[in-house]
Amino acid sequence: MSLIESNKIRADFPALTQKVRGKPLIYLDSAASALKPWPVIERISHFYTYETSNVHRGAHFLADRATQAFEASRENVRQFLNAESIEEIIFTSGTTASLNLVAHSWGSANLKKGDQVLISEMEHHANIVPWQMVCEQTGAEITVVPIDDVGDLNFSEFEKKLNSKVKMVSLTQCSNTLGSFVNVKRAAELAHKAGSLISVDGAQVVSNRPVDVQDLNADFYSFSGHKLFGPYGVGVLYGKKNLLTAMPPYQGGGSMISQVSFEKSTYNELPYKFEAGTPNIEGVIALGSAIDYVQKIGFEKIQAIENELLQYATSELQKISGLRIIGPHGSVWWWIYMGFCFN
Repeated sequence: MSLIESNKIRADFPALTQKVRGKPLIYLDSAASALKPWPVIERISHFYTYETSNVHRGAHFLADRATQAFEASRENVRQFLNAESIEEIIFTSGTTASLNLVAHSWGSANLKKGDQVLISEMEHHANIVPWQMVCEQTGAEITVVPIDDVGDLNFSEFEKKLNSKVKMVSLTQCSNTLGSFVNVKRAAELAHKAGSLISVDGAQVVSNRPVDVQDLNADFYSFSGHKLFGPYGVGVLYGKKNLLTAMPPYQGGGSMISQVSFEKSTYNELPYKFEAGTPNIEGVIALGSAIDYVQKIGFEKIQAIENELLQYATSELQKISGLRIIGPHGSVWWWIYMGFCFN
């Protein structure tokens, strides 16, 4: 990428116009949360200025406009993940909420004493604690797959621990600390062969490379908007339609019901069965803008610049006496993750 192109991308992020101690701000913490480009900021402002209304329940002009924009974003996410149907795209408050939905809805209904949930040593708390909670309730157990000396998932141990007792494999696609990528397609093949489902935490991947949930054959896939240059408080859960259809609602309230009486309530169809209450409407709509922004830059360009930064950072860090780089290629990469915008 030329200097002119790099400066154009940097100009998309108003936070980077600031100076820190007289020098331009450099932001290298996108693994935790990415900065927001103008298209995302402006889309949120546009909603509050011209479209403010609740979705799915109003019978007036603004409600119709907001609902159309909201559902257009769902279709955008469907295409982004290559899901088969918009019914498989559930909007949540983030990856943590998505993983909790799977654990508490699917897990509570399907796990029993003696069953196992298989996770890895590299998981984020959000992919550990929900399963611990559900296992305490159901009597199921958590089994942990170790990582090797360079920070990769130990696939030989993974295969050894897969057995008929394992009902769910829940893995990150990329560690938020080591930057280690997991071959979740291979993990899915092995899990399904053993009779298990697989849930994937894709929070650290969606802004770095294309994700095809059908090709991965993931049963569930979760990510957050704020790590994709989108708003806070919005996320996505993809789930295979047959699984979501069989799962009980995770929360009760408006939008997730079809009919309500004091004797009995009937639940709405997918995807609304899992979207109780007023959603983060402006967040969902702006998430669509964030997806458009990343795709406009292109994953090929993103990865090329990341690799260039990785090589430079690795070379410079290796000059430090006594420094040990932990992680397979990705550890250094992770500290400079998406740094192309900020260099």
